[in-house]
Amino acid sequence: MPQITLTVNGQAVTREVDPQTSLATFLREDLRLTGTHIGCDTAQCGACTVHLGGKAVKSCNMLAVQAAGQAVTTIEGLAAADGTLHPMQAAFRACHGLQCGFCTPGMVMSAVDLVQHHDCSSEAAIREGLEGNLCRCTGYQNIVRAVQQGATGMKGA
Repeated sequence: MPQITLTVNGQAVTREVDPQTSLATFLREDLRLTGTHIGCDTAQCGACTVHLGGKAVKSCNMLAVQAAGQAVTTIEGLAAADGTLHPMQAAFRACHGLQCGFCTPGMVMSAVDLVQHHDCSSEAAIREGLEGNLCRCTGYQNIVRAVQQGATGMKGA
């Protein structure tokens, strides 16, 4: 089995990994970072979204070996070391942008990427930017509000 080295949530990690293991499975099973959820295993739902090299990717749709040498941030890596929530996490909490919570980690990771790299100046732009993330509970209105509030918090931080 090949050995890979990558940085996960700021920590260097070296592991042997089966070449067919998805990044999502590697994060969940090998590193026990279970905030990355696997919903569909086909990159349709977005529950597995993490940041790879600072950009949102669906980790069920790529192999762990493809992430070798790169930096990965999971939902566990967004909060500060002292436990202070990232502005987007705090906004999802304050705006009730979650219900069952299954989609929330991927939704938050996608929302952070949206604010950092894309247009989020309107409700329509936010809805379009989150198009690849599915929520079966909320109806999205509170999620959109959370992204708007989180964007304000990120710009102020």
